[in-house]
Amino acid sequence: MPNDGPGTAAASWAAALAPRLVQFAAVARYEHVTRAAQQLGVPQSTLSRAMARLEQDLGVALFARHGRTVSLTPAGRTFLASTQRALAEVERAAESVRADADPAAGKVAFGFLHTLGSETVPGLLRTFRADHPRVRFQLVQNYGEAMIERLRAGDLDLCLTSPVPDAPDLVARRLDEQKLRLVVPDDHRLASRKRVRLAEASTELFVTLEPGYGLRRITDAVCAEAGFSPKVAFEGEEAETLRGLVAAGLGVALLPPPAVPRPGVVELTVTAPRAVREIGVAWLGGHPDTPPVAAFKRFLLSRRGQLLPR
Repeated sequence: MPNDGPGTAAASWAAALAPRLVQFAAVARYEHVTRAAQQLGVPQSTLSRAMARLEQDLGVALFARHGRTVSLTPAGRTFLASTQRALAEVERAAESVRADADPAAGKVAFGFLHTLGSETVPGLLRTFRADHPRVRFQLVQNYGEAMIERLRAGDLDLCLTSPVPDAPDLVARRLDEQKLRLVVPDDHRLASRKRVRLAEASTELFVTLEPGYGLRRITDAVCAEAGFSPKVAFEGEEAETLRGLVAAGLGVALLPPPAVPRPGVVELTVTAPRAVREIGVAWLGGHPDTPPVAAFKRFLLSRRGQLLPR
């Protein structure tokens, strides 16, 4: 067998042995080449030659021959145990991918932003499962860049993210937009207002998400459009934590609406500049969808303009 290095040797053994493992296991089970050949649907002579070649390649005797019957040698028993584990693992892998692709009961690996997890995504899943009650979901909450990485790694089928990504290897569709509000403590100088121009908060300390989060990029861009760079006092990883920091009087924040009103804060409509974030669905281009993924993708695209609660 060729052996140009460890990698080559390993690949060569796998290529040489894999097609014959089922044949070897059948002969070992029946202890009779003819019966094994009948079960496999191959000529007895073909199976005999295959087993002889297998022993020749390995350099060990796997069978002791007794006329028409055979029995395993100690080396054969050792090899059979590993062969059975390998075949069982292949069987489990095949069943797993087949189950995931089942149109009625397959799996969708779906990622979404933390801020969509309390209300938007549960509502979407409830509506989708009314027509697809057996489809299974693997749900992943994360920030946008991390989900894009997982899309590229093949860990996710689809993700809801913001901003809507623009990359040559991804396909993305805008689904909705969400107005951002200036969130201030309830005893703040602006708390009696309903509307505010963002420039009026230019001297305030801000609490924001960490760099790399989509909402942080949007916050920086909107503040820049308003003519200032926000003075960041605290950085976090989750929007409701930021609301808690605002309630504690530690700064103000530009955030999407909460699922449930938070005591201790007032949420002001920003009249200028336009403060919104676009929400879109993204997937890796050029990869065929399984039937359940295709069905959920069609469902999400049908929700364009109706994704978020009003």
